[in-house]
Amino acid sequence: MDLISTKLIIISVFLLIVTTIETLAYSTRLSGARVGLIASALSLFNTMIIVSRFSTMFQQPMTGKLIGEAPKVNTLDFIQDQYRILLGVTTLGVCIGIFLFPTFIAIFSRAITQLSLEKGSIFTVIKKWSNKQGLQKAIACIRLPRLSYLKGINKRTFPKRIFVINAVITAIYTVGVLAALYASVIVPPEYAPAAIMSSGIINGVATILLTLFVDPKASVLADQVVKKQNKYVYLKSYSFAMVSSKLVGTLLAQVIFIPAALYIAWFAHWI
Repeated sequence: MDLISTKLIIISVFLLIVTTIETLAYSTRLSGARVGLIASALSLFNTMIIVSRFSTMFQQPMTGKLIGEAPKVNTLDFIQDQYRILLGVTTLGVCIGIFLFPTFIAIFSRAITQLSLEKGSIFTVIKKWSNKQGLQKAIACIRLPRLSYLKGINKRTFPKRIFVINAVITAIYTVGVLAALYASVIVPPEYAPAAIMSSGIINGVATILLTLFVDPKASVLADQVVKKQNKYVYLKSYSFAMVSSKLVGTLLAQVIFIPAALYIAWFAHWI
């Protein structure tokens, strides 16, 4: 059986899109600060995050089905290789998101303003951006990444603690489902359901940690920038820390994949 199957390609494309959207969501706060509409920016941010995370629920059953289609010989190695490809695709999605970051800061600046004018109707905004005129506006917003965008970011403005926290959380969230599915293969059949269901706990904990330690600080910082109580460069540094730590987190997921699967296998036995 081929390592790179049609199903794996479909899952990879889906995962690539979702990860790119998640990465681009971090640009909404910068856009909101630029146009002075933080509440609208947060609404757009939450919408993108919810949609992307809900979308992963459709990807999970297909990912699990890869186990059933694995060959009977060297099953664990085969599944591990396929799952590592998916982890690599996640990293690629973050890279694409980072590359498109300047473009979407410009796009979201317009979209947030439009969202405010349309009284919060996201569907109306999408409709207006889906026509020919909207596409022309989007094309006009294209910006290539440049080192000048990092101007002002230094050790003093860069949030090191947030970088580490988000990298760890991203690694846990990225590897959660795949590690749980892999663990279901290495445990006895009677423990497999417990191992699979553990992914919900892992992702739930990661989401809670993100909500407690990362998101509030970003929101407060964005408010301070709009109120002229803090400099824009601090928000820019924060956003840079978020996307760069997300990239590091996906790479870290490759490292902790097997240890995480073994831990889940132990947990499935223990409970």
